[in-house]
Amino acid sequence: MPRAASPILSIAPMMAWTDRAYRRMMRRITRRTLLYTEMVTTGAILHGDAERHLARAPETSPLALQLGGDDPEALAQAIRIAEAYGYDEYNLNVGCPSDRVQRGRFGACLMADPERVADVVRAMREATPKPVTVKHRIGIDDRDAYDDMRRFVDVVARAGADRFTVHARKAWLQGLSPKENRTIPPLRHDEVARLAVERPDLIIETNGGITTLDAVEEHLAHVDAVMVGRAAYEAPMRFATADARFFDATATIPTLREVVEGMRDVVDDELHRGTRFATVAKPMIALARGVPGARGWRRTLGEGAHRTGAGPDLIDAALRTLPDEVLDHRARVPRDAESRTVEVAAPQLA
Repeated sequence: MPRAASPILSIAPMMAWTDRAYRRMMRRITRRTLLYTEMVTTGAILHGDAERHLARAPETSPLALQLGGDDPEALAQAIRIAEAYGYDEYNLNVGCPSDRVQRGRFGACLMADPERVADVVRAMREATPKPVTVKHRIGIDDRDAYDDMRRFVDVVARAGADRFTVHARKAWLQGLSPKENRTIPPLRHDEVARLAVERPDLIIETNGGITTLDAVEEHLAHVDAVMVGRAAYEAPMRFATADARFFDATATIPTLREVVEGMRDVVDDELHRGTRFATVAKPMIALARGVPGARGWRRTLGEGAHRTGAGPDLIDAALRTLPDEVLDHRARVPRDAESRTVEVAAPQLA
């Protein structure tokens, strides 16, 4: 079912998590998985420090810029500015339920106005030849019937959206926090799969509660693409086999040591840009999650990164907390259903 024209695997945009340092680290783990920026509002680009919000490292392609806003012209103008930075795709946030986002009249509340979203997508498409995609919820409040979602998708599809990424939980705009909206409403992946069947001309991606590459493979039997969220931040080495498993069987599967060594140039470059060492080290803490020596790695890198004068030497100290068999373990792509879970988790030894 997956189409070659659109990436079949992606890592979700996550505020305060999928920053430039995280994306550069993930490119040492997977070269082919589609990455996203954190959500950037049109106001931040048009009236703030656009360079701070849009600056990216060239090796992080394929990379999508997720935008927040509801004004067609403002979004088009933001894209025209962002084009100079070489993004590969532009994504409209129609899924965030936070009060702040709702006050700006964008995010999940836009699902109540599909015609408005269609106008926005049309303006975004006119501003760029790159793909324009939409990330939305399965529904909001009492507008959460399957037919409500399908109508939303049909209206927006006519404006030319290139892919629909569906978070398979509804969102309550009042009464639940953003965190609760990620866990309390039940997952309804079957409805996303139904949408993919009933709209075979569209590219449908499912998102929500997917934590392993085994689960990704299972969903790909029913939809065109799969997006993984927090599991990709909390256990990034889980993606070490992603390229070989989903994109190119001959792709090299990196070891933990190779990923960490590859981050040395990133650390040097980011410090030169003025980025704090703690910011670059933050996503690296999860690299050793669940392995022997993980506690020492976490303490050395996590706590040490905030101390005055902390720098690249801390990476060497952190590496010394892990045994060679952990650092040099190279996962294998699973060959049968029985071994898949073990093999996918192997880089984490968890």
